[in-house]
Amino acid sequence: MARTTRTARTARRSRTGAAAVAGLAVALMASVAACGADAGEDRDPEHRSFALDGRTLTVDSDDSALELVSADVDDVEVTRWFEGRVMVGGNPRVTWEMKDDRLTLRMKCSGMVADCSAKHRIEVPRGVAVTVEDGDGSVHAKGFAEPLRIRTGDGSVRVSDSTGPLELHTDDGSVRALGVESRSVKASTKDGSVKLELGVVPDLVESRSDDGSISIGLPRDTSYRVDTGSDDGSVDVSVPRDEASSHVVSAHTRDGSVTVRNVG
Repeated sequence: MARTTRTARTARRSRTGAAAVAGLAVALMASVAACGADAGEDRDPEHRSFALDGRTLTVDSDDSALELVSADVDDVEVTRWFEGRVMVGGNPRVTWEMKDDRLTLRMKCSGMVADCSAKHRIEVPRGVAVTVEDGDGSVHAKGFAEPLRIRTGDGSVRVSDSTGPLELHTDDGSVRALGVESRSVKASTKDGSVKLELGVVPDLVESRSDDGSISIGLPRDTSYRVDTGSDDGSVDVSVPRDEASSHVVSAHTRDGSVTVRNVG
């Protein structure tokens, strides 16, 4: 009888201990979630220069907000902000490495209770064509005269003050190219809106969204060959149209409105 009582007490203590641990874990996770790591709070960002021999650069990032600027620099200049907290797990850290023409940015942040945030500002020598592959994070780019290709798995894409060909894609987020003078623009998103405003007459504009509206602003100087469609939404095309025009504009969405209009 005594042995049975001791076993029952041990079982109750085990359940109580497990419940306490679970409660502590929930409290820790709630605390981390409430705080929310923000790379912008890093008051002492790190900086590093990377030599680039060729005229192309690929930025390979797994989990970071990226800001890219074409600048009067000789090397690729990178500034990094990072905030990370791991209460149950290994120490969080970020790494950067340049090999050939590929800049690789990685963040290690794993554990039962982990919260990390990273941001990189990348200054690129003028005349360099750039490809961005970001697994998770927004990408903003400015001032590029050479081809610019951006793809992110989760986050918005913003481009401004650029004249080179643009290829912009996000799986989840909006795409904006405003104040650009690119003659070729390809923009797509699986979940989000697309807004393009061009300062010069383009040769080609291709835009697509699986779920979101599309708005394209074009110069008044000419007519366009326009191909539009929406499975569930309005379509409004107010630019001059000419099926023989060499200036081709395509805008298609499954769910959302399509607007093609003149600006400027």
